[in-house]
This record gives sequence, structure tokens and C-alpha cells, in this order.
Amino acid sequence: MDAQRAAGRDGVEGGRGGAGDFVSALPPEISSRIFSGLDVESLCHASVTCKGWHRVIESSERLWRHHCLAVRAVCQREIDCDRGNGYSWKITLLRNYWKSKVKQEWLSGKYSNIPSQFSLPEKSMYPMDVDTWGEILEAELER
Repeated sequence: MDAQRAAGRDGVEGGRGGAGDFVSALPPEISSRIFSGLDVESLCHASVTCKGWHRVIESSERLWRHHCLAVRAVCQREIDCDRGNGYSWKITLLRNYWKSKVKQEWLSGKYSNIPSQFSLPEKSMYPMDVDTWGEILEAELER
């Protein structure tokens, strides 16, 4: 075996994957298992690494479903609505991921004692509907 082949630099399975793309050589369930350990941001980054990884990640609803259900703990109404409207797990997750992060910070009281709007961190705001702001206000009133 030559050095290039040992390093995985020749195409995998007749060029199906890119240079060094070991994922395309694995059965889909094994590839999916490997990617299932990634957080949402890492999964998105891995998806744009190469065509082989993109194909595996994009075709696995299970990967996106897992993360989407975690976001649902904070954004149940939004997730249920998107799924009811026929959005895939991936699109539903991408539509609600950052909103869930910001909403969780607001609900946890992170911004309860901010003296002015200029004291808020840049990423503390996200377009949210009136129902979401109502949930945040109720949480503030209960503190």
C-alpha cells in the first residue's frame, strides 16, 4: 500500500467521497452514529466540510431530530407549529435554534437586572413573537 492510499488521499470507493473522506466508506448507520455526538454548530460545520459528509448529514433526519427535540424544551410551541406545517427536522431546528438560546437566557433571568438597553450583549436579542415575549414577561414577574 502506498503512502497516499494509507493516508486516505485517494478517492474512497471509486471517487465517491473527497480526498481523505473516510465517512463515505462507512455504512450510513455508522457514519450517522459518529456525527450524532456533535453539537448543532459542529454538525453544521461538518456538513460543509466535504460533499461526502454533507450527503451523510443532510440525509439523516435522526441527527437533526435529536437536537430539535432538545430545543423543543424551550420552544415547544414553535417546534410543534413548524413540524405541523411540514418542515423537516433540520429546517425546524435551524429556524428555532438561536431563538431557543436567547429565549432560555431571558427566561433564566440573565437579563433581569440590566440598567439600560446599552448594557445588553449583542446576541441577547432575536426576533420573537408576542407570545414568546409574554412568556418572558411572566417569568420576570414571577421573580
